[in-house]
Amino acid sequence: MKPVPRNLHPAPRTPHPVPHSQILHEDNHLIIVNKLPSQIVQGDKTGDEPLSEKVKKYIKEKYNKSGNVFLGVVHRLDRPVSGIVIFARTSKALTRLNETLKNRQIKKMYWAVIGKLPPDETGHLIHYIYRAQKKNKSFIVKEDKKDAKSAELKYKHISSSDKYHLLEIELLTGRHHQIRAQLSYIGCPVKGDLKYNYPRSNNNASIHLHARSVEFVHPVSKEMINILADPPKDPLWDYFKPARSK
Repeated sequence: MKPVPRNLHPAPRTPHPVPHSQILHEDNHLIIVNKLPSQIVQGDKTGDEPLSEKVKKYIKEKYNKSGNVFLGVVHRLDRPVSGIVIFARTSKALTRLNETLKNRQIKKMYWAVIGKLPPDETGHLIHYIYRAQKKNKSFIVKEDKKDAKSAELKYKHISSSDKYHLLEIELLTGRHHQIRAQLSYIGCPVKGDLKYNYPRSNNNASIHLHARSVEFVHPVSKEMINILADPPKDPLWDYFKPARSK
């Protein structure tokens, strides 16, 4: 009896669709999703199923599409970060949104939980940042360092518990790990962010950084889009729940 040959190249896994509860906005040109901190936006060396593939599966099933589904990634969030991710459903929307992003015409607000308050209730941080590719980490450096780029954000303290503090952050430039690096540099690292000097990790490998809202002009209809996303279910995020109406 001949042995049954093994399949040395198994078929790729079928992606699971993103749950409808994560969809924040959907039209013919855009789909905006509330990312969980465990999800990656695009494929990486881990081989884990990315959010982009889940969204494609969602579109394919909902609209009964045959063949490949177009989906453009407008921007990304770090894996341990939660919140708003914008995808383009058409090439026209992707091209225009890329231009909008380049011109800093997408207003992005984040929430960050920290263990130590900065000296001032509000602040405007301007640094130069260098991305070390091999370490997958960014560093605040002097302006004259080769490949350094300007990094700018505004922050506002909006709430506190007995141990932690909630900042609202307006991101003015979109550098690699920018919020994480800048807050760490001023002595206020994000809760759970071991890479940027917070003393302890979170149990689920997340960090308490959340892309809270975006505001921009729709690339096709030209209407103003305002999207708000709640943080994931978590005791500390839940403590700050009253601030969610702000």
